[in-house]
Amino acid sequence: MLNAFTVDVEDYFQVSAFEQYVDRAHWPHFEGRVVDNTHRLLNLLERRQVRGTFFVLGWVATRYPELVRTIHAAGHELASHGYWHQLVYEQTPDEFRRDLKDARAAIAEASGVETTMYRAPSFSITSASLWALDVLIEEGFTLDASVFPIRHDRYGLPDACRTLHRVNSPAGASIWEFPASTVQLAGWNVPVGGGGYFRLYPWTLTRRLLSRFNREERQPFVFYTHPWEIDPAQPRIAGPGLRSQFRHYVNLASTAGKLEQLLDAFEFTTLGNLLNQATAASLSPQASEASCPA
Repeated sequence: MLNAFTVDVEDYFQVSAFEQYVDRAHWPHFEGRVVDNTHRLLNLLERRQVRGTFFVLGWVATRYPELVRTIHAAGHELASHGYWHQLVYEQTPDEFRRDLKDARAAIAEASGVETTMYRAPSFSITSASLWALDVLIEEGFTLDASVFPIRHDRYGLPDACRTLHRVNSPAGASIWEFPASTVQLAGWNVPVGGGGYFRLYPWTLTRRLLSRFNREERQPFVFYTHPWEIDPAQPRIAGPGLRSQFRHYVNLASTAGKLEQLLDAFEFTTLGNLLNQATAASLSPQASEASCPA
């Protein structure tokens, strides 16, 4: 089964856990490492002949347009991660719309590609920001990958549909939602799709859970990672508490090796290809919603 390999293209100092310690106005003064780290991921994917979906931060596209062109030229799919890496539920609808427009313009300026897929910073489309899906539809986006069906202190919609489905707006339009992957264990949704969970879990557990998702859900899973997650030498940010430090820095040295094992064990493609497969298989909005009741 083909699964989705996705990358959130942001730098180590732009993560949500550090935002109260790193003023966005100071971003240009930090040592930029996103270019080199993204190239390492691109080289890894090229060796495995894997094409993925890259959710590019608009600020990164503005500052490093050649990186965006390189991602696109390598055959990967470009998507939006917003411009300023602001949590959606901390924005107004107008602020969110402006952030979407700015990010889309920056990526288009760098690559000539008009993005139609979006992932919110830190999966921050939650019960407090479901209005964002309507804004995405209004702005012409066709797929969102911002929902994480778990309980978490920063994000999560624990009762959300766990597989690819369509969400209808009050106006009758719709958008595909491809949530971060979870496995149900003892009545709980256990996150298995990547990020800090991938770094924290032993590889054997990750492999078992992802295989279970493919086998039991009979659906592709969505894997996500960040360029900074393969960079154990990144500068440390002063100030965050122990929990935030642990989440960000745990097992950075082993991530690249785990990614090699992941790419050996599973088959991957872009979100766009999986969506095309779903629509070609006549996965209608009605059938999808029936499998994911509200």
